[in-house]
Amino acid sequence: MRVAVIGLGSMGMGAALNLVAKGHPVFGVEPRQSVRDDFVAAGGQAASSAAEIPGDTEAVIVFVVNAAQAEDVLFGPAGCAARLQPGTVILMCTTVAPEAARALDRKVTEAGLMMLDAPVSGGMVGARDGAMTVMGAGSEAAFERAAPVLDAIATKIWRLGDAAGIGSTVKMVNQLLAGVHIAVAAEAMALGIRAGADPQTLFDVISGSAGNSWMWQNRMPHILANDDTPLSAVNIFVKDLGIVLDQARALTFPLPMASAAHQLFLGAAANGQGAKDDAFVIRVWQAIAGIRLPGEEG
Repeated sequence: MRVAVIGLGSMGMGAALNLVAKGHPVFGVEPRQSVRDDFVAAGGQAASSAAEIPGDTEAVIVFVVNAAQAEDVLFGPAGCAARLQPGTVILMCTTVAPEAARALDRKVTEAGLMMLDAPVSGGMVGARDGAMTVMGAGSEAAFERAAPVLDAIATKIWRLGDAAGIGSTVKMVNQLLAGVHIAVAAEAMALGIRAGADPQTLFDVISGSAGNSWMWQNRMPHILANDDTPLSAVNIFVKDLGIVLDQARALTFPLPMASAAHQLFLGAAANGQGAKDDAFVIRVWQAIAGIRLPGEEG
């Protein structure tokens, strides 16, 4: 199946590489030349603009930052929608608000194309392993058209409904939990360090205790290794928890935990950590309490 992947970041690159490995011709769109070069070396084709996507592409996967970028790569001056044949399926894997997913679906349908509201979870490792979870919503025809792509990039494909919006709603709830769990894991690690616990020992003990969580085990090793290379950046949760809070406000629904976590990620971004790995939201507590993180000089 001829596939285009727009956005070769940590998730998009993993999806694209799995599609190449499964024998699909894949065209990647990515502004960074070095990333395009890596993808071409792995067997794909690449360009810097969605306008260069071949017209006979059968499926387009969108892995950009937000809804505005998604609309731009599809319908903007350098967008690809006008080049695509009727019936081409768009997999909207970007995390967007439910109403944004519905608005994009309307425009895609009016253009004679099909869309799956298909946000994903699994992180860079899941993407690289072809083991993402897809929270999909769309027509039966769109699911059937996208099946070869979904089989290549995911091990769990949820069919949540036949209309756009519900996939993004479920992803929104996932991001609420993910953001709160990362923030509270960082808070717990910071408290332990401030109180004098050895960070590695603390990690080992909690990992085998009732207070353990997936985010504790996945993110705290980044802090222990003093590696803030962004596998998922602080700014992602500034955006995603912002989506959560906007939706809750529209529903007149209080979210005190998510609000607190959002403020912590905003604080980390304001402290210059926005492009760093999201575990380094811990630097908010470092700035407040003056703690020394593992691997740092005194």
